[in-house]
Amino acid sequence: MREHVFALLLLAGASVPLAAAQAAPLMHLFSEPALSSDGRHLATLEGDENPKPGEHVIKHIVLRDLTGPADAVTTTVDTGCPTCTLSDLTWSRDGQHLAFIMRQPGDAMRRVEIVDVTGAHRQERLAFKGSLQDLRFGPDGTLAVLAIENARRDPGALQAGAPQTGEIDAQEDEQRIATVVDGHLEWQSPADLYVYEYDWRTDGPSGKATFVGTGAAGNGDNNWWLAHLFAFENGQSRLLYAPPIDQQLGLPHVSPDGRSVVFIGGLMSDFSFFGGDVFSLELDTSHAKPRNLTPGLPATVTGLSWCGSRLVASALQGAQSVFFSVGAGKPEEMGRSDDLISTGGGEPGLVCAGDQSAAVRQSFTVAPELVAGPIGRWKPLTRANADMPANAHARSVTWKSDGFTVQGWLLTPLERKPGVEHEGKVPLVTKVHGGPSGAVTPRYLATRTMNKELLDGGYDIFMPSPRGSYGQGEAFTRANRKDFGHGDLRDILRGVDAVEKIAPVDDGRLGIMGYSYGGYMTMWTVTQTNRFKAAVAGGGIANWQSYYGQNGISGWMPPFFGATVYDDPAVYAKSSPINFIRNVKTPTFIYVGANDEECPPAQSLEFYRALKFLGVPTKLVIYPGEGHGIRDPHHDQDSNERSVAWFDTYLSK
Repeated sequence: MREHVFALLLLAGASVPLAAAQAAPLMHLFSEPALSSDGRHLATLEGDENPKPGEHVIKHIVLRDLTGPADAVTTTVDTGCPTCTLSDLTWSRDGQHLAFIMRQPGDAMRRVEIVDVTGAHRQERLAFKGSLQDLRFGPDGTLAVLAIENARRDPGALQAGAPQTGEIDAQEDEQRIATVVDGHLEWQSPADLYVYEYDWRTDGPSGKATFVGTGAAGNGDNNWWLAHLFAFENGQSRLLYAPPIDQQLGLPHVSPDGRSVVFIGGLMSDFSFFGGDVFSLELDTSHAKPRNLTPGLPATVTGLSWCGSRLVASALQGAQSVFFSVGAGKPEEMGRSDDLISTGGGEPGLVCAGDQSAAVRQSFTVAPELVAGPIGRWKPLTRANADMPANAHARSVTWKSDGFTVQGWLLTPLERKPGVEHEGKVPLVTKVHGGPSGAVTPRYLATRTMNKELLDGGYDIFMPSPRGSYGQGEAFTRANRKDFGHGDLRDILRGVDAVEKIAPVDDGRLGIMGYSYGGYMTMWTVTQTNRFKAAVAGGGIANWQSYYGQNGISGWMPPFFGATVYDDPAVYAKSSPINFIRNVKTPTFIYVGANDEECPPAQSLEFYRALKFLGVPTKLVIYPGEGHGIRDPHHDQDSNERSVAWFDTYLSK
């Protein structure tokens, strides 16, 4: 699983006088851009980071008229609840109304609200006890949403798991498509199917709403890797496509004429971090099979948008964001950027309407801003973060490994901490991303983050995207299938060699760290080589065989290992760090969330106890109430401080 980055993690910081914190510039955060169908109005969720360390960002809905002057805010919508969490901005088809989901902290009720284009007139459309997400307007102005009635917890494997008591699996939350009608929900998908994503198709001949989406029966967290593509009508489902086990589906979008659906298909390790090729499936043709629109593309498609009648694929190619027009022939490049062009997340993407598009633009050294315009010819829309300084030097690095061209990033401090250099050379921490299906992208290096604290401590940071990552096409993403740890470690070690050729790195002061799959790779690395003198493993995996029965999402493993652990235990054993544990000499700090269902704390405990038995310096911290990803800013800060202190202890000589 990949390392998930939450906006709130930007907010945890070291204890400093409040006056000093307030004097520093505060980063303005942008997320969920939504563009009206006429391209005139852009809605976003925005808010300044909180000057008080450990406090969360409060975001508001901001409406902009793109026909006006740059940075002209039309209005900030008054939701009547300044502390509510807002999400799922969506425009009506005529561009005159914006709907969104609102939740009061600590309240089990979610509310669907709607405002007009001026932001002045707000109405409540639904109050619902349970989970709501993925709000969408239909052709006739009806709203649809994914809903779980009386949800036991927020959906998603990243969330902190519910206590495992009573009869296990006796009750499953099933997420369903529903339409909002007269203040209540009318269910549009069956009760025994968990729907992950959907799109409106049209109103059918019977006058009923019809949809296309992905879904799977049973546990929603566990079975996404087995999801199929369905058509939905009258509360019933009809199978459209059952992919092979090593292909996951994401971002289904019905074409403007309603005749086909496009989606991303590829080997993916986490729901919502989609990457692969673009496929199209005819909807009114019996026994139709998907057609690959991007075969052999040397990039990973991470986003899809219908821009009028044109399909635009957002992709990561090496270090760059690239955008293609996709159709019957060869994909046509429309634009590329060394910056990350996204919808606020970590993968390339945009929103569009006709020839107009909008996105969030940033790099390691330039803070996020909104941009708008024709694809590839964006112009700045805001200057909210113009005073935010660069916090590092950043350099893209490429190298060869087993016939692959591998890419990574080298970050170095703007000013070197005194006393760090030994004979002109400096320590290097290699940070492995999660996933494995993910990649390092150039997101702004903000204060109060692990990377910034490492740089302030005098460390250079190397962030590789080895085989299994996005950015080089599907063959590269699949290259570590049935081979976890082996080829990807060769890529990482050769990447360190490449960095040492271009930077004054002290090979005797190398550290390694990572979270999730990066935590696994850290545990694996210290069992395979003693080259690294200190390690930090967050949310890692020590034993693939025991992990199979411990985690809450074992459905992700057969696509990557080729079989279940019960059918082929050997393929799991060959990549399990615990089977090579006596090789470890590297001091290793370990941390994990107490309620992590993706990488349960039992895995960290198993590795920790083995190191203790062998006399290898180690510490383990289990953070209460945390799922997969440290969300509490105070816990995040604590893990950051402990990690830097660990490297300081073992890389100072």
